[in-house]
Amino acid sequence: MALLTILEFPDPRLRNAALPIKEVNDNIRKLADDMLETMYDAPGIGLAATQVNVQKRIVVIDVSEDKNQPLVFINPEIEIIGDCFEEMDEGCLSVPGFYETVQRPDHIKVRALDRNGEPFELEDDDMLAVCIQHEIDHLDGKLFVDYLSPLKRQRIRKKLEKIHRQRA
Repeated sequence: MALLTILEFPDPRLRNAALPIKEVNDNIRKLADDMLETMYDAPGIGLAATQVNVQKRIVVIDVSEDKNQPLVFINPEIEIIGDCFEEMDEGCLSVPGFYETVQRPDHIKVRALDRNGEPFELEDDDMLAVCIQHEIDHLDGKLFVDYLSPLKRQRIRKKLEKIHRQRA
């Protein structure tokens, strides 16, 4: 396994939409394993392939307390169940150090392939539902800052650009 580099906002590559995975093979399983290692190391609870500059529709998530329940979603598709929304503070490995309140549907069903290419469905109305929606947004080139006011988004952008300049 290997640690991957996580792209940070406002990197334009985060806006690229991911392409469907045609075949789940050893390369995809290795990518999933590398993504999990990277997510745990960061530390985070979710990571989309686009965040590590891989334009494939794969997401890894682990919202468990002990970080021992990794989930892999290949070619995930969500269905919103009901019409209730929930506000929750969200952070992002690609927007490090910032947490903002985002409103999302509170109950979803996701259909995907697992790391072995087997189809599965999962329904949730808790933290996992929020995380799945957040990560699928990444696959579509969208970030949680896109849900914020232009002023807040610009403030975050400027602070991160300053940090990136200081690192260079």
